[in-house]
Amino acid sequence: MTAAQKDTIYIDVDDEITTIVEKVSSSDHKILALVLPKRAAMLQSIVNMKLLKRTADSEHKKVVLITSEAGLIPLAGAVGLYVAKNLQSKPLVPSGPSISDKIETIAAEEPELDASTDDAPLDPKRSVGDLAGLSAADAADDEVIEIDDQPDEAEATIPKSKKSKTKKPKVPNFNQFRLRLILGIAAFIILVVGWYLAFFVMPKAHIVLQTNTSNVNSSLSFTASPTATALDETKLILPAKLDQLKKDNSQKATATGQKDVGTKATGTATFATQTNCVTPVGTVPSGTTISATNLSFVTQETASFSPSGFQGGKCVFTSGAVPVVAQNAGEKYNLGTQSYTVNGYSSISGTGSDMTGGTSKVVTVVSQQDIDSAKQKIVDQGNSGAMQDLKNTLKTEGYMSIEDSFTSSDPAVTATPKVGEQAAEVTVTATTTYTLLGIKQADLKKIIDNDAKKQIDSSKQTILDEGLSAAVIQVQDKKGADTKLSVQTVVVAGPELNADVVRKSVAGKKKGDAKATLEARPGIKQATVTYSPFWVSKTPKKTSKISVIFEQSSTNATKK
Repeated sequence: MTAAQKDTIYIDVDDEITTIVEKVSSSDHKILALVLPKRAAMLQSIVNMKLLKRTADSEHKKVVLITSEAGLIPLAGAVGLYVAKNLQSKPLVPSGPSISDKIETIAAEEPELDASTDDAPLDPKRSVGDLAGLSAADAADDEVIEIDDQPDEAEATIPKSKKSKTKKPKVPNFNQFRLRLILGIAAFIILVVGWYLAFFVMPKAHIVLQTNTSNVNSSLSFTASPTATALDETKLILPAKLDQLKKDNSQKATATGQKDVGTKATGTATFATQTNCVTPVGTVPSGTTISATNLSFVTQETASFSPSGFQGGKCVFTSGAVPVVAQNAGEKYNLGTQSYTVNGYSSISGTGSDMTGGTSKVVTVVSQQDIDSAKQKIVDQGNSGAMQDLKNTLKTEGYMSIEDSFTSSDPAVTATPKVGEQAAEVTVTATTTYTLLGIKQADLKKIIDNDAKKQIDSSKQTILDEGLSAAVIQVQDKKGADTKLSVQTVVVAGPELNADVVRKSVAGKKKGDAKATLEARPGIKQATVTYSPFWVSKTPKKTSKISVIFEQSSTNATKK
């Protein structure tokens, strides 16, 4: 069998025009038979037909549409594409929708195909297989192809070797291309930002300078006065500010008290006493308490005495029965007839009748202990919160706070419900006034410097650190608005070095050069220069990214 000069391409119903164009372009043959399925929507557009025709012309190929679709044939004729009903039919340029006469004339006058001329028209009198140069036997292999959505019979007539050679070209995925472009741009931006952070933001230098320093103990007393307007270095009087804060704090607590709210027992009592028959006998007033077996009753009327006899050389006086009520509710107050002591009247005895009617009903009430417990929580929480609030306020106003001067007033407490009232919980509110003293840090440093300079050679040393971070400041006395304070601190004295000058001297230098520059300065025993992150090899040019620590041989250090 001779090698076919044509290429038979089967088009799927789902193929797009771009796929068809790619198949035409990728074919190695000059004559292409495109076997179209029924309802080939991709070629229902005149634009797609023109695109297919333009591709065939640019590739110097002749395209024959194998189809019997009535809607496609006029469109093919309009753009000048050949059409055949099957592979054994003769290709013709059909009539277009509006220029049919002209196209038929052109089709009738088209010359025979010259194999040596790429642009020669197809002979309408020869079949597609004949044009491809197939022998009769070869032409028999290309049986008539009935066009359908599923070309089962056509595929059955095509040898497997021919099917396997038909390659479906790859169509560019524009969505994937766009995604890759966006990802590439994002990666580039991240790379640029990362480079900027790595070489301009993150680099830092850490410099530790061991200096010839010494420690000086400073201990002095001074006065903080809210009425002073300027520092008095002679009298050691520092301007101060006394800040106050009034806060209402509330705390809830569970009621734990118990109270019997049942009925109270009632009864009567009579009283008796003896006198020398000369001393007049008074009365037992209403509201007097009588007690027996640790239970008390209260008289409801005044008891008056009258003579009732003579006994042992004394006159006996007795009273009539007066009503009494138990001091508290409860069944335990239901007592039988017995003797009672009369509170406040040791010479008078009482006798009570049967006490009845007492019942018990125990409920939870607010106790004083509940209120005291809630109050203590308010004090503990309020003190810490108020001190921090006052410290923040003083710091904002430019003062350093003296924690030892913190005071709080005795809180004014209110409780709802009140003590003894029935409730499951109680809300306690306390109003407290807090005070805290603040002074200017610069003023304190000044008087400490003056005290320390008396102990060093000022011509050779200067004060490097007043040690305020570890200083102990205490209140000694308070007179009116003024407060007398004491301060104890360890001052670091050493060669005069300025951290800003040190930073500027090494900015932008490599590690070795920076170290040599620092160790050449007077008073510096050793310089240690480290960088971070690990890829940094020289000191940053920005002095704000350079930290300097002056360190003594005794390991006392101060950061600048």
